[in-house]
Amino acid sequence: MIKKFFFFFSLLALSVAGRPLYAQSYSFDKKIPLPGDAGYDYIAIDQVNNHLYVSHGTSFNVVDLATEQPIAVIDGMQGVHGIAIVNEVNKGFISDGKGKAVKTISLPATDEDGIIYDPYSRKVFVFNGDSKNTCVIDINTLELVKTIDLGGGPEFAVSDGKGLLFNNIEDLSSLKVIDTKTLTVKATYPLSPCGAPTGIAYDATNHRLFTGCRTNKGLSVVDAVSGKVITTLPIGAGVDAVVYDPSTKTIFASNGDATLTIIHQQSADVYSVVQTLATQPRAKTMALDLKTKKIYVSAPEFETGTRKAKPGTFAVFVYKP
Repeated sequence: MIKKFFFFFSLLALSVAGRPLYAQSYSFDKKIPLPGDAGYDYIAIDQVNNHLYVSHGTSFNVVDLATEQPIAVIDGMQGVHGIAIVNEVNKGFISDGKGKAVKTISLPATDEDGIIYDPYSRKVFVFNGDSKNTCVIDINTLELVKTIDLGGGPEFAVSDGKGLLFNNIEDLSSLKVIDTKTLTVKATYPLSPCGAPTGIAYDATNHRLFTGCRTNKGLSVVDAVSGKVITTLPIGAGVDAVVYDPSTKTIFASNGDATLTIIHQQSADVYSVVQTLATQPRAKTMALDLKTKKIYVSAPEFETGTRKAKPGTFAVFVYKP
């Protein structure tokens, strides 16, 4: 079996205060050009150090959110996917990479993709598409603790911060509930009518999960306790990431069809689409700055009618309330 890797690096230290903004509608703010023409995947924000991390082929671009300018490149990897920020040990964990590493850990898995830190167990979970499992890493010993079989190809995951992880299984149109105390699968929730679930977000107050569904172009609201699908709202095609802002009760779904669907949460079980924001073709992953409320998506420009990227056009696109 071919083994891939993930590594962690010392985080750059920078922290500035942000000012929350509150609004229902979003508009284009600016473009942040980034060098290189390689592929791209997840982006993530380190709120403590005020940095944006943008996956980009064999590297991660680091953007200072105070100036919204690139400040560093973490390179020398084989094809990055996601990043998990662990501020309590001042480290970042990147899936499927090697290079500027403090340590590289070989995993008994293939197609490392999503990655998340669970603060309750103080462990990092790496989700592996081809192997259909998750590898659990202890942030202190830096060792593989356990590999948990998931029975299908995992996509995004989210932690409730109290001992549970919720992970979408794309090819089975279901959701796995992982107990991070026992490191076992506690339950499996079927997500019909949701098909091919990808992005997921969590509302801790109401115990609601928001899962993006590619097959039926919908966002399903799921009761995290019972697994019941409460409602499904229309979104754009090719959804990937989903984020939730508890302060404004807003859900965002970024779609590959150059749209970003914005949904307002009126109550635990009542929701409405308030805006379909025009973005960029194939800008399907995103990050939300909880301080400024700005949304960041990444993509290059493409030749008209094709999936061929124009050289020198990769950038982060910023949308503000």
